[in-house]
Amino acid sequence: MKISEIKERKIIHRPTLDFDEYGKRIYHAYEYNLAYNPGFKGNETQRLFAKWIDMALFTLIFFYICNQILLISILFSIPCIIVFGAITECYWGTTLGKKIFRMKVIDDEGNNLKCRHSLKRNFLCLANLYPVFTEQTYRTSGIGKRTVMQMNFSMHLNNKICKTYIVKESKISESEAYWMWNHLKTKSDLSNKPLFVYL
Repeated sequence: MKISEIKERKIIHRPTLDFDEYGKRIYHAYEYNLAYNPGFKGNETQRLFAKWIDMALFTLIFFYICNQILLISILFSIPCIIVFGAITECYWGTTLGKKIFRMKVIDDEGNNLKCRHSLKRNFLCLANLYPVFTEQTYRTSGIGKRTVMQMNFSMHLNNKICKTYIVKESKISESEAYWMWNHLKTKSDLSNKPLFVYL
């Protein structure tokens, strides 16, 4: 069974205009089967730092060992991390930077990537380096409510195209993954009919 075929049950409670005899609002509970995502929230920052660590390693090699200027060293490091990242993800499922953050790359079947698949994914990582701007609201005691624009890098395009996933090493033991995927599989026949509950 592929990860992209797994569905995860989500229950969403929506309020109605009706109340029960005790004055409590009646909610409709809807059950949905949504696509399962084995990744973890907020992994973009860790992935970006992991890529910088890999890039810094090759930059230092070209700068100190090959005696290249800094700009040339940075430019040479880009194809190196693409090729080196593809090789290490193929054999070990991770790179040096990802290993520091305990991350691993898996394919749609939960295995290490094949070399050609990994090379395609690493080449497409260049498309991830475009900024995404979002609004972030903060509450402070002195100023009160404050909204600022926050810039992040989208780090999902290559994984979406190649159907790969970034997971924590602690989540990918074979027995846990096998149980989790089959456990979610048994819940895939849930209906979407509304239920009446009181909250």
